[in-house]
Amino acid sequence: MDSELLELILLASPVVQAVMLILALMSIAAWTVAIAKSHQVKKSHKIANHFENEFWEAQDLTNLYYKVEATRDTSEGMALIFADGFKEFMRLQKQGVVVSADLLSGSQRAMKIAFSRQADMLEHRLSLLATVGSSAPYIGLFGTVWGVMHAFQSLGDVQNATLATVAPGISEALIATAIGLFAAIPAVIAYNRLSSKIDRLLVEYENFAEGFMSILQRQAHVIESKQTKHKADDAHSEPQAPVA
Repeated sequence: MDSELLELILLASPVVQAVMLILALMSIAAWTVAIAKSHQVKKSHKIANHFENEFWEAQDLTNLYYKVEATRDTSEGMALIFADGFKEFMRLQKQGVVVSADLLSGSQRAMKIAFSRQADMLEHRLSLLATVGSSAPYIGLFGTVWGVMHAFQSLGDVQNATLATVAPGISEALIATAIGLFAAIPAVIAYNRLSSKIDRLLVEYENFAEGFMSILQRQAHVIESKQTKHKADDAHSEPQAPVA
């Protein structure tokens, strides 16, 4: 059976062989991306769980921030979302911003940018799986149609056309469709599975960002309250003009 299949591929027309080669390369690329992304998502999920536990157990977020900054090149996910948000919060605080709304909006913008970068990193090359899954069957169908046309055209050179005459040409043409489906089906399954895992991981990132924003909100209110109290104390301590 294997030798017959190989023989059909070798006897196929150049166009059908080119289609088969393209589909084989697409299948290899899809499997490579699927395996690599699967390992990446699994690793990112593990790192996220580890950092989230470390975050909620931390006594001082400033120390945690400096720890993340020291390993920024190897950090990802929640760690970078936290670091960028906390960095902006401290930067605004050092500039003298004490209004809680301004502190929080700046930190939230920084975290949204960091979140978008992490989402792009996770979804990078995922579109290749969707492309293979949607286009491979049609490329295979094109090869099949071309092969069938070539098979029927060859009947013109035969005086007595029988099923045995046309069957090999049709068989080699149908191989293109089979290879197209072989490339597309795993790509679609991998795309749906990875998309689901990435979506769940991004939801975890969003939930973490919301929890972190609650902590920053409490801290911002404390800073604003202290500044308001300080201004009130200064106003009371100003010397009163003597009454004539």
